Amino acid sequence: MNAFWLKRGSLAAALVAAMAVAGCGDFVRQSRSPSQLVIVRILTVAGTGSVPDTGFVSGPLLSDVAAPGQTTFDDFGQVTLRAMRRDPLHPAAASDINDVTVTRYRVTYRRSDGRNTPGIDVPRAFDGAVTVTLGVGDEVDAVFELVRHVAKLEAPLAVLGTSPVVLTTIADVTFFGRDQAGNDLSVTGNVQINFANFN
Repeated sequence: MNAFWLKRGSLAAALVAAMAVAGCGDFVRQSRSPSQLVIVRILTVAGTGSVPDTGFVSGPLLSDVAAPGQTTFDDFGQVTLRAMRRDPLHPAAASDINDVTVTRYRVTYRRSDGRNTPGIDVPRAFDGAVTVTLGVGDEVDAVFELVRHVAKLEAPLAVLGTSPVVLTTIADVTFFGRDQAGNDLSVTGNVQINFANFN
């Protein structure tokens, strides 16, 4: 009798543990790190010829593509990143080894109509460098290049300088980092960008 109830108790415990793991889903399986990167927000600002430290706003970025002979500027984003414990049920004391250092990012563009060939339908993807370190519970802002100057001189953006067309894209921005134990982490956010000659 005792053995029967012991077996039933073990089975029930195993089922509860399995459901708890299943409930965590991909969130737990994304990385071996005990830390997790979260994007709090991404703000944008149209380029003016220098790297900005103010003027960032939410909402779609109106990216100006200049007419031939006029000056073209790159555009910028500002991301607020947060580091947090991956397992909220066991919030162990934060350790320096759980700090996350972000070192690079990647920007890719896509359109809602599915026409996404780089250099034809949308600007080409690119990688950039940005370095910030976050302790668990910290929030840090980082400025990054969102639209490169050269992209406005290439297809498909270059023709917009002499056209009334507005090209609407979504930029997927992925930030890559590692905790101090060498475990890789990444997180992706999205920004709408409307390209046109707005002047």
